[in-house]
Amino acid sequence: MKWHVKKYFEILLLAMMLSLSFAHAGDLPRSDSPENAKVYIISPADGDTVNQTLTVQYGLQGMGVAPAGMDKKNTGHHHLLIDDETLPVFDKPMGSEVKHFGGGQTEATIQLTKGKHTLQLVLGDHMHVPHNPPVISEKITVFVQ
Repeated sequence: MKWHVKKYFEILLLAMMLSLSFAHAGDLPRSDSPENAKVYIISPADGDTVNQTLTVQYGLQGMGVAPAGMDKKNTGHHHLLIDDETLPVFDKPMGSEVKHFGGGQTEATIQLTKGKHTLQLVLGDHMHVPHNPPVISEKITVFVQ
């Protein structure tokens, strides 16, 4: 691995560790989101029947995607909620209740059990904290065969 790539990942890991250390330190400041910001699931569509292994594609409008740890205005990274009936606390880093895509990924291949599942996206800032106001997708339902 080239030195600069290795350094980038070391810095990213440090930033993520710092963000976790703040989880118990009380409320964190929230990054502002633009009025027109929107996150959404491109695929699968609401009501689709899918295989147990599926690729979920994320869309974002009015903001940019940046990896966790990169403090850049009007950016964030995706967090996927699966079968979650409650949204994360908005002034704390999101934890194990979501799947983190802190590398700035815009899609992910996931495994689901057979049956009915819900999927929803929440955009997190550089510290994994939802923006103010939060940028949250509509919840979709998929049926796994």
